[in-house]
Amino acid sequence: MTRIIAEIGINHNGDLELALRLIDLAHECGCDCVKFQKRTVEIVYSPEALASPRCSPWGTTNGDQKRHLEFGRREYDAINEHCHTLGIAWFASAWDLPSLEFLKPYALPYNKVASAMLTHDLLVESVAAEGKETFISTGMSTLSQVQHVVDAFRSFRCPFVLMHTVSTYPTPDDQLNLRCLEMLRKLHPRVGYSGHEVSPLPSIIAAAFGAEVIERHITLDRSMYGSDQAASLERRGLEVLVDGIRRLPGYLGDGVKRLMPGEAEVSKKLRYWEGA
Repeated sequence: MTRIIAEIGINHNGDLELALRLIDLAHECGCDCVKFQKRTVEIVYSPEALASPRCSPWGTTNGDQKRHLEFGRREYDAINEHCHTLGIAWFASAWDLPSLEFLKPYALPYNKVASAMLTHDLLVESVAAEGKETFISTGMSTLSQVQHVVDAFRSFRCPFVLMHTVSTYPTPDDQLNLRCLEMLRKLHPRVGYSGHEVSPLPSIIAAAFGAEVIERHITLDRSMYGSDQAASLERRGLEVLVDGIRRLPGYLGDGVKRLMPGEAEVSKKLRYWEGA
């Protein structure tokens, strides 16, 4: 069965109660797990990038926003407890080594290599060394860069899923390139899709192409402040996504041409000459 990851990421806007409501949304819609991201801002971004002007509800620099969006131990403890209470799995993508260490006490079932971190060899190898099933997003990357990461994970014998990703927010329909799943499958048999488009339909198509994992950002309201909100699914879109993917096995069938139940009776009515 295709697994569905509800990517909360930073769509909680630094508000724990909003994060818990997003977990509730994912659970109510039937997602398999929720995902966050954990960053040490001063490591991931240069001092110049953090000092650059950026007006937000939390200040006037890029750093003001980045720091506000990062949860600490108190928030992740609450997230961990809430997910355990609901019975939904959670995990987070670590963007740096201290963040990877920060997440270890939660004994999370999965890891994630974000597209932005795919060329960070030390981080990639540290994630692979943990041996957890890992979802590897391939946005912003060449085929040779993806192959490099595939080789690293194989060297550590770490199970992984290659996630086709286009790192634009939201992604225009004519740039989704879903057939790239076929190319990724030549590198590694297990593939998935992490989408940033507005519609739930491409993710359902990706599942029909054989993506065993679908990851989509979710939000309570796409008009909220935030860089990922516009590329996220609201409740109705998430409901359509989950329902469509859960119905796919029935839609696709087994590929064997035969009369389906009820067709014989219809044939008697419409092919009257056969019984004459």
